[in-house]
Amino acid sequence: MMMELLIEILGWIASVLIVGAYFFNIRGKLSAQSPLYIWSNLVGGLFFIINTIYHGAYPSALVNVVWVIIAVVSLITLAKTRKQVKNSE
Repeated sequence: MMMELLIEILGWIASVLIVGAYFFNIRGKLSAQSPLYIWSNLVGGLFFIINTIYHGAYPSALVNVVWVIIAVVSLITLAKTRKQVKNSE
C-alpha cells in the first residue's frame, strides 16, 4: 500500500515537473537550454520511468528512457560549452 502511494506521488511529481517546465518554456520564462529546464525533464523522466514500469506501461517507460537520455546528453553538452567559453576567456 505504501509503495503504491509512493509510485503515484512520483508520477504526479513527474507530471508537474515536465508539464511545468514546458509551460514556462512556451511562455518564454525558461529556456530549453536552461539547466533548470533540463533537470526538470531529467528528474520528471526518471520518476515517470518508475511509475510506468510499475504499472506495466512499457511503451511509455521506453519514451521516458529516451527522454532521460536526451536530458543527460543536453547537460553534458551544456557543461562542455560552458567549459569551452570559460577556457576562452
